[in-house]
Amino acid sequence: MIQKITYPCKIDSSMQPAMFYKARVKEPRPLLVALHTWSYDHSSEFEHYADYCIKHEWNMIFPEFRGPNWTPEGCGSDLVVSDLEDAVAYMKKVTNVDPNRIYLVGGSGGGHCSLLMAGRRPDLWTAVSSWCPISDIAAWHQECASRPCEVYSEHIEKACGGNPAEDPVVAMEAKKRSPLTWLPNAVGTTLVDISTGIHDGHTGSVPVSQAINAFNVLADEKDRISQEDIDYIVANEKIPESLIDPEMEADPAFGRNVIYFRRQSGSARLTLFEGGHTLLIGPATAWLSNQIRGKAADWSVNQPPEDTAGTELSK
Repeated sequence: MIQKITYPCKIDSSMQPAMFYKARVKEPRPLLVALHTWSYDHSSEFEHYADYCIKHEWNMIFPEFRGPNWTPEGCGSDLVVSDLEDAVAYMKKVTNVDPNRIYLVGGSGGGHCSLLMAGRRPDLWTAVSSWCPISDIAAWHQECASRPCEVYSEHIEKACGGNPAEDPVVAMEAKKRSPLTWLPNAVGTTLVDISTGIHDGHTGSVPVSQAINAFNVLADEKDRISQEDIDYIVANEKIPESLIDPEMEADPAFGRNVIYFRRQSGSARLTLFEGGHTLLIGPATAWLSNQIRGKAADWSVNQPPEDTAGTELSK
C-alpha cells in the first residue's frame, strides 16, 4: 500500500525519492507531507505517519529532500525548499488532494525543516506541526560544540562550509538555513503548532530554547516568553512559577505526557510537555486534522487520545 516513488524536481531537473500513499476514496482527501529527522532519509521513520494516513485515508508523501543534514544540498538549502514545493505539486497532480487541508509535520531535523517551510512557503500549508525543532542553526552549532552531541556541530560545518562563529560568510549561510530568519512570513498566513519535551537538551540534543525562540517570532509581543524565563526552563527542566497556569486545560491527546506549559498567540501555539527529544504522533495528527483553510483556527483539546505513544528522536 505504501510505495517507493520518485517525483520530478524543477530546480535541477532531477527525480527525487519519496514514500507515497494515495487515498483509496474518490472524494478529495487531506495531504500530509511528513519529514524525516536530521540524520535519516525517506527510507525510514515513515511508518507511524503511514499507519495514520492508511487508517484515515489521507494522501501522504514522505520525501527525501536531499537526505541527511550533513551536506550542502541538505539542511534547509534552496534544493530542499524547492523539492518540498514540488512534492506538494506532485501530490496535487497524482492524487485527489483537498486544497484546504494540506498539512506539514516533522520532528527534530524534520521540525527544523517544517518551521523553515512555514516561513519560506507559508502559502502552501493549512497548518504546520513542528516537534523538538532546531530554529537557529548557528546557535545549535554552539550549543552542541561542547556537549556529547558535538557530531551535529560537525554536520552543520559540512553543510554550511565552516564554523558560523568564525566566518561571516558561513554565518550568513547558517542564517539562511535557519527558520528564525523566515518565520515572520508565516505570521497570520499559516497555523504553526510547536511542541517539545521539557527535558530536551538534557536527555536529547536540542535545547527547548530553540522551540521557544521560534514561538516568540510568531507570537504577539505581549505573549512572548522572556529571556530570563527561557534560561530558567533550559537550566532547570521546569517552568518558573510566574508562568504556571493553574487553570490550564488538560489535553487528552497527550495521554501520559503531562503538559507543563502551553501558550497560544495569533496563529501559533507552544506546548512544553513531559518528555525529551520526543515526537507524539497522536497529538500532531489530532490537531492537524481539525484545521481547515479559510476557517478559524481550532485550538480545542477535546480530541480522543488515538495514539499517544511517543517516538524518541535520537537524531
